[in-house]
Amino acid sequence: MSELMNEEVVNAVNAATATSRVMTMVLEGEPDREEAADVCRMLSRYAELGMTEVVVDFEGVTHFDYRAVKHLVHEAETLRTKGGDVKLAGLSPYLHAIFRSAGAHDAFDYFAHTTDAVRSFERGTLIYG
Repeated sequence: MSELMNEEVVNAVNAATATSRVMTMVLEGEPDREEAADVCRMLSRYAELGMTEVVVDFEGVTHFDYRAVKHLVHEAETLRTKGGDVKLAGLSPYLHAIFRSAGAHDAFDYFAHTTDAVRSFERGTLIYG
């Protein structure tokens, strides 16, 4: 089992995000097929816990298994049925090409930076100050 699915990590993430509406999942390196599947399982776990607004940060990713893209799309659709969404941030042109060739070019909102993706969830929210 990879670090992504480590129960201690899940519990720490849950405690750390209890005050935040938007969960940010940061990926690094070249997630292989099993690690990409862990990302999808983690998204499913978030949905079960009621965390339905998720940003997946790909800034530190150099390659993503194209076979996992359809599973990521499926998990995003599940979160959308619960009133949430999955937004992707920091994809390089290479990663965009992987998502596009896997048929996911219009399955997600893409953002250059994680902060922009997080802010996009605040639509309709007035912030004073």
